[in-house]
Amino acid sequence: MRRYLIVGTALCLAACSQAEPEVITDTTYQDMLQLALLDAQPGDVITIPAGTHSLDRGLSLTAEGVTIRGEGMDQSILSFKGQIAGAEGLLITGDNVVLENFAVEDAKGDAIKINDTDGVTIRGVRVEWTGEAKTENGAYGLYPVQTTNVLIEDVVAIGASDAGIYVGQSKGVIVRNSRAERNVAGIEIENTQDADVYGNVATDNTGGILVFNMPGLSQPGARVRVYDNDVYENDRGNFGHPGTPVASIPAGSGVVVNSHDDVEIFENRIRDNRTANIIIASVYSSNFADSSFSDTFDPYPDRIHVHSNTLSGGGDKPDGMELKAAKTVKFGLTGRFPHVLWDGFVRGEDDPMICIEDPDAEVFNADLANGSKNMRVETEPHRCTLPRLAEVTLKDG
Repeated sequence: MRRYLIVGTALCLAACSQAEPEVITDTTYQDMLQLALLDAQPGDVITIPAGTHSLDRGLSLTAEGVTIRGEGMDQSILSFKGQIAGAEGLLITGDNVVLENFAVEDAKGDAIKINDTDGVTIRGVRVEWTGEAKTENGAYGLYPVQTTNVLIEDVVAIGASDAGIYVGQSKGVIVRNSRAERNVAGIEIENTQDADVYGNVATDNTGGILVFNMPGLSQPGARVRVYDNDVYENDRGNFGHPGTPVASIPAGSGVVVNSHDDVEIFENRIRDNRTANIIIASVYSSNFADSSFSDTFDPYPDRIHVHSNTLSGGGDKPDGMELKAAKTVKFGLTGRFPHVLWDGFVRGEDDPMICIEDPDAEVFNADLANGSKNMRVETEPHRCTLPRLAEVTLKDG
C-alpha cells in the first residue's frame, strides 16, 4: 500500500516502507490531486489536508481499492465554486472505494458520483451548495448508481436540486446516521433492492425521505426499510428541474413512497410536514403520469407496511392548489390532512396491501384515479399487517 500526502502545493508519494518520499513541485494543487487519483493503485490512501482547496475542473478515480481521506468534513474542503469543466465534482468508477472525512462544495453538477461499482463506503463526508437553495445547484449530492454493497454513514448533504443523498439502481444498501437538509429530496432510494435507511435526520427539504420506483431503468426496486429516522418540517418550496420525478413532490412531504413494492416504515419520528407526514402514490401521480410504460413496469405501490411510528402535526398547509382545495373541502380551513395521504390508484380489484398499524394514523384516499370524485378517509381497510422485511447485510469487500 502506498500513501499520497498532499500538502499545500507539494505532493509527497511514499511507500509504506520508510523510504524518503518523492516531492513534486512546480505544479498546482489541483494537478497534483488529479495526478494522485490517476496514478492510484489498489490499497493506496490519498490524503486531503486541512484547508479549502479551489478547483476548476472535475476529478475522477478509476482504480479499485483506493481510500480518499481528509481531516474532517469541515476541515478538508474541495471547493468547485469556480468549476468550468466536468459534469461532477468527483467521479468514482473503481470497486471497493472508501471516501471519508472531507467535503465537496459547490460542484457544477453532481458533487460525488459513483457509477457501476461493487463496494462503496462513504463516511463523514459533507456535500453542499453553500448559497441559497436554487434550481441551478447540482442535482445530486452523493450519487451511487448501479452499485452494490453500499454503506453511507455520518454524512451531511445540503442544497441539491434533486436529492442530497441518492442511491439508484443498486443492490445491498445502508444509509445511516446522516443529515439531509435544504435539498429537494433529502434522502432518495430509487429502483434499489434491499436497502436500510435508519438513524438519519431529514429536515427543511421539499421531501424528507423518498422511496421511488421509476420506469425505464435497469431494475425495479424492492425491499426497503425506513426506520428510526427523524423526519420533520420538510416544508421547503420545490426548486427541482421541471420534468424530473422530484419536481412533482409537494413541499411539506415527510416520507414518500412512489410505485415501490415491499417498503417497511417503522419506529420513525415524523412530524410537522405541512402537506402530509406520509405519502403513498403510484407513478400516475408523478411527472410520468402521461407516459407509456413497458409491460414489465409495475406503476402501483404494493405491500407498504407502516407501524410503530410517532406521528404528529403536519397536513395543515398542503402545497399546490389541488391539495389545498381537497383539504379545505374535506377538513375545512382550519383542518388538516390525516397522517397518511394516498393517491388512490389501484390495479383493478387487487388489494394493494397498504397496511397502517399506527393507531393514530388515518388514511386519506385522494381518489385521483376517479378525478377525486370520492375523496375520503378510509382507515379500516388498511388496518392490516405484513411480514417484517429482513435486515440488510453487506458483503465484506
